[in-house]
Amino acid sequence: MSGLAALLAGHNPPAVHQWHNHAHVEDVEHAVEKAGWAFRYLDGWTIEDRATFCKTTASVLDLPDRDTADLDRLCEGVSGLRVDGNGMVLLWDGWSPLARHDDDAFQTVLASMRERTAATDKGRLAVILRGEGPTLDIEELPIKH
Repeated sequence: MSGLAALLAGHNPPAVHQWHNHAHVEDVEHAVEKAGWAFRYLDGWTIEDRATFCKTTASVLDLPDRDTADLDRLCEGVSGLRVDGNGMVLLWDGWSPLARHDDDAFQTVLASMRERTAATDKGRLAVILRGEGPTLDIEELPIKH
């Protein structure tokens, strides 16, 4: 069973995971939605600054303050995010540009996402950081062919 399938089946906990997989976004979305989870996609490849990241992420997650460019307000929105149904998977492609160009912002958001994924009373949220980048102290979703 792949790491994503195990996550969607409840064998891996919803958390912030790193995933080295090259599946098309549409295929990941299909698998997630077929399992009854909501899917959100954050394309971070061209985002290197804090303000753009905050606006884009707030929009992707449908947060109330989606026009804000403030990191603290984004983190508050992530912390308070309520998820219905089986849960939500946020696939964050291209997380490394922000991590390399604004490590403080990246670490702040990462901490907020970790806290929210642990808060299952608001619904299950899994955040998947896909691809290569700086070394992180997070669990990797295994890939099985």
